[in-house]
Amino acid sequence: MPDRFAAALHVSQFSWLDVVDILIVAFIVYQLLQFIRGTHAVQMALGGLVLVILYWASQWFNLETVNWLLRTFLPYVVFGIIVVFQAEIRKVLAHLGKTPLLGAFATPRTEEVIDEIVLAATTLAAQRTGAILVIEREMGLRSYIETGIGLDALLTYDLLISIFNPGTPLHDGAVVIQGNRVAAAACFLPLTVNPALSRELGSRHRAAIGVTEDTDALAVVVSEETGGISVVVGGRIRRNVDGRALKQALLEGLEVQEAAAEPEGAPHTLPARDK
Repeated sequence: MPDRFAAALHVSQFSWLDVVDILIVAFIVYQLLQFIRGTHAVQMALGGLVLVILYWASQWFNLETVNWLLRTFLPYVVFGIIVVFQAEIRKVLAHLGKTPLLGAFATPRTEEVIDEIVLAATTLAAQRTGAILVIEREMGLRSYIETGIGLDALLTYDLLISIFNPGTPLHDGAVVIQGNRVAAAACFLPLTVNPALSRELGSRHRAAIGVTEDTDALAVVVSEETGGISVVVGGRIRRNVDGRALKQALLEGLEVQEAAAEPEGAPHTLPARDK
């Protein structure tokens, strides 16, 4: 054992490339920990770490039976991890695939587009008409768009109100928004399986949480039962927001610069619409 310990501490050469190597690994581990923080993956990651420590300890202390057992079953554990964490793995790969260059080709969003969304959401909330709007950010939502009816229409208050009118065929489902256009309506979304969510949340809210868990999209939900408006980002829901809070959340989430501030003391208003 002393020979192994001395060999482990022996370093023949240490160059700046080794420093870069260590920094890259540390950055990857840090980003991975940040990504899984607050999720059920933390406990399973700790369990995997225990198995790895046990494996190295069996080699260090020559525990042949334990070492053989771990060497036999660890490959199956790896496959199990891939199956259990397939959603998280997709999100990690999508996060690594993000590039600022794609933003140059995206349709720019303006504060006017956000005002249309806010006005439509508040109007639907006042009417207690259920609705769910999914706003694309950097990750594409084509797989969800293909489940609905393609529109590719300019986003307006009137269009959103018409889509979610209970008397229209498109009201049942989600609207997917790309830039300043409505890409599709009546889209199907995956429901979240998070067991910690309140039982008060219905299928619309769970669908909004589900799509934001799988992608970086931002979702706006209007409850048919209460008329409350919710904003969902990254699987986290913020319930019962008013028009001002909704607009601020959209401005921040979509990284849109707000227009010049209104004079102090002036009431906050949204663009007027004929009813």
